[in-house]
Amino acid sequence: MPGMTRFFNTAGPCRPEDHYMVPPEPRLPQVRQLIEEKLYFVIHAPRQTGKTTSLNSLARQLAAEHNYAVVHASCERGQSAGSNVERGVQAVLRAIELQAESLPLELRPEPLDDFHGIEAESRLRTYLTRWCERSARPAVLFLDEIDALQGDTLISVLRQVREGYPDRPHRFPQSVALIGLRDVRDYKAQMGPDAETLGTASPFNIKAESLTLLDFTAEEVSELLGQHTADTGQPFTEEAQTLCWDLTQGQPWMVNALARQAVTRPANDVTRPITAAIIEQAKEVLIRRRDTHLDSLIDRLREPRVRKVIEPILTGRFPADDVLDDDVHFVKDLGLVASRSTGLEISNPIYREIIPRALTAVSEEYFSLTRADYIDVDRRLDLAKLLDGFVAFWLENAEWMLRRQPYSEAAAQLVFMAFLHKVVNGGGTMNAVPAGAASIDREYAVGSGRVDLLIRWPLPDGHVQRLALELKVWRDGDVDPQGRGLDQLSQYLERLSLDRGTLVIFDQRQVAPKLPERCATTQIEHQGRQITVLRL
Repeated sequence: MPGMTRFFNTAGPCRPEDHYMVPPEPRLPQVRQLIEEKLYFVIHAPRQTGKTTSLNSLARQLAAEHNYAVVHASCERGQSAGSNVERGVQAVLRAIELQAESLPLELRPEPLDDFHGIEAESRLRTYLTRWCERSARPAVLFLDEIDALQGDTLISVLRQVREGYPDRPHRFPQSVALIGLRDVRDYKAQMGPDAETLGTASPFNIKAESLTLLDFTAEEVSELLGQHTADTGQPFTEEAQTLCWDLTQGQPWMVNALARQAVTRPANDVTRPITAAIIEQAKEVLIRRRDTHLDSLIDRLREPRVRKVIEPILTGRFPADDVLDDDVHFVKDLGLVASRSTGLEISNPIYREIIPRALTAVSEEYFSLTRADYIDVDRRLDLAKLLDGFVAFWLENAEWMLRRQPYSEAAAQLVFMAFLHKVVNGGGTMNAVPAGAASIDREYAVGSGRVDLLIRWPLPDGHVQRLALELKVWRDGDVDPQGRGLDQLSQYLERLSLDRGTLVIFDQRQVAPKLPERCATTQIEHQGRQITVLRL
């Protein structure tokens, strides 16, 4: 409709006429050169990072330059075929044929019906060969959602592409890109441990490069938000732009989802800027709503190879089990973790909040808590009451709560965070809640043996109450973690410019005194700061 503005897209590929979007080709600067050099390559990235959008855009650009016959087809329809090679290969060919209909007649392949008499194990190669023989230009093929294919179907497709590779560009596509969630090395695992491979450690050993589509930079986030301002006149404050980047670390779907929630909320007035407070509120809405993208990640958390990578991060301890390099790469490819200067981390603050919530969501439903019970007459959060409430809860429920947690090594920390979240972020009588969105910041660091938490509690006068806690677990073979915990918490408090904090120590040793004998609260002055130590 004339006069309609573009919008932030969170569903499917972006279209420049409808959506705000960052120019995609700079995010994959090597691709054009690889095509010109007649090379085959892999592009992998987590869901909703813009793979299809970027390749769609590049395909349009290449077509407009009239140098190649370009087809960008999805293999997704072959997923239901499983290892049925006939059905799977035919589904891939149908997808290619459908997309090729947009090409000029002199660039199109022959009708697929002409190939029914050829066995599926060589039909794809024959089809692509004849296409290239008759096309007036070299062919370029982008096979999206390649990892939707399973077992023998995937092997057959990869084998036929590999077999035709030496005949490029006159009798086979000049360049082929395989696009999916995972790097090609993970295709072998997808085929199954006993599956026939292609005779090498890699099932696609003709690839020249394996490229990752990078998340947005801070500058690209600002550029994307600026497009809304240009279209509507509504600015994002500098603080809002910075927070959008900080919360998402540039993950494209989340940047768009945060911005979309901020500008489409019922109270939005385009004459007023989007502030950091609005972005914070939008974050809470997304986490509570758990859109499809977030749910798809949460579903992965119970997979053994994902748990082996995520659990040590949540506990702050080095892995107890052997974690293979391929496992780490797999979880990185899912977008759940990233390598930072401090080591392996949950990839962004929103995921840091979603993951522990997801792991304790069912248990949290059984918490019978009233939020107003922990708010004092000045409408401040009463941490002493909250800790007393948790002690009472722990004494009654520790055994069964620890037993039911899927991440056993992180169970105590997860239960505490779930209790804290129930009080800080929801549940109970809401008329005692101060204006604004309360939140919990979480920090994990592998090897540190701790989890740091910062509660931000808005007050009626516009100030924010900040409360810092550190969680540690005392396990068999460890020394008492109190000394190190006091030092670590003091460093955390110094960074936050706070003069008091709370250290919670869960004693999980076999020789630990029974509950409630081991429960104790003490006040300690350490490095000029007041520390409450709670032992459980």
